Amino acid sequence: MVDARGKFVEGLQKENFHVFDDGAEQPVTFFASTDAPAQVLVLIETSPAVFLIHRQHLDAAYSLLNGLAPDDRVALASYSDSAHLILPLTTDKSALARALAGIQYNLGSGDLNFYDSVSAAIEWLSAIPGKKALILLTTGLDSSPAGHWQSLVEKLRGSEVTIFSVALGGSLRSFQGTPPVVPGATPAPPPGLSFAAANRALASLADLSGGQAFFPKNDKTFVAIYRRIAAALRHQYTLGFTPPVHDGKFHAIRLEVFNSKGRLLVTDGPKKRYRIFARQSYLAPSP
Repeated sequence: MVDARGKFVEGLQKENFHVFDDGAEQPVTFFASTDAPAQVLVLIETSPAVFLIHRQHLDAAYSLLNGLAPDDRVALASYSDSAHLILPLTTDKSALARALAGIQYNLGSGDLNFYDSVSAAIEWLSAIPGKKALILLTTGLDSSPAGHWQSLVEKLRGSEVTIFSVALGGSLRSFQGTPPVVPGATPAPPPGLSFAAANRALASLADLSGGQAFFPKNDKTFVAIYRRIAAALRHQYTLGFTPPVHDGKFHAIRLEVFNSKGRLLVTDGPKKRYRIFARQSYLAPSP
């Protein structure tokens, strides 16, 4: 949770949080203010679409190294037609720099399977214990059939991976701000290779997972973006509750936060002063 300046709201306790499962409030049974190492997978696009801006690509990724804590573990993967793991998780940040320097770009034509590549990255991270984050350096363009998007959404909703999307392309995207995402709705980007669809997809993936999406206009903004990502990775509140039913279905989650005087911290509408980054749903245990 951050304030209007993007600063993490410190000092909150269990009593400040109210959690709703499909609209019904549930008692918070676990609470912790977490400042722990993160397991971070950087997924970088190497398609022909980014060849002309690959310098921006590398500058963005190098900026990430300065924002990671010494005990954070980082891995690197690339994708074009499919995802490939380049560097396994390591605390050696210089190894990531060397791996980035050796990245090869696809100059031919072919499929751009962004959705399937993100799905593969989620599978890699899901097997790892601890706090997990996926950082996407991508245009967000995808040429796969529409059903691949829905499959990705279902996999993400059932995982514990948080996604931070960093859109590449700058002014080529002709876009400002973050596309609105309807809470609880399943996003459906229109088919076709368009930045409009890519913008909605990147924002939706971040929103569904409790992460953030960024749309930098130029190279100068990457440093500030990675500072925010690093802060978000290390400063979190972790909440838990007992699922009211075991039906093996997805349940919508809503979170409300109150201050010490019992006043609701406004996170929506014209009087919005705070923003909550939290998962929208979870998969209940099977019967």
